[in-house]
Amino acid sequence: MPQEIERKFLVTGDGYKAQAYGQSRIVQGYISSARGRTVRVRIRDDKGYLTIKGPSNASGTSRYEWEKELPQFEAEDLMKLCEPGIIDKIRYLVRSGRHTFEVDEFHGENEGLVVAEVELAAEDEPFCKPDFVGQEVTGDVRYYNSQLMKRPFTTWEKDEEPIK
Repeated sequence: MPQEIERKFLVTGDGYKAQAYGQSRIVQGYISSARGRTVRVRIRDDKGYLTIKGPSNASGTSRYEWEKELPQFEAEDLMKLCEPGIIDKIRYLVRSGRHTFEVDEFHGENEGLVVAEVELAAEDEPFCKPDFVGQEVTGDVRYYNSQLMKRPFTTWEKDEEPIK
């Protein structure tokens, strides 16, 4: 069964932009955003994707993920079936050691949020943190894209405690 193992961090500053070797615009919606069973439709530049994710493990680092590439027009059609709320972001790709960090700069109702993720082969795999990586938020459900479309970053209280 395909597993996604990743850790997620808040980003400090905008130094990631100068370090990026690539970037793309991503617009995504959710056909189903039930916790532990999400079905996502994504358009990344000119390609579409359908992704199904299962529940996260206790630490929030690992979960089942299945993804299929679709023609853009099919993804656009599926977007019409999505729940209210769209995620709009620019993704920057930054190499750090043997890994690539995906830095998502959110727009729209999530303006001001910048998060970096690194995919790993194992939960305890070591990795080199770039200088822009700040507080770890792995497992904090507020930072799941499926939750950001329901409760956008711009609506959060500034003193909220992390949720696991």
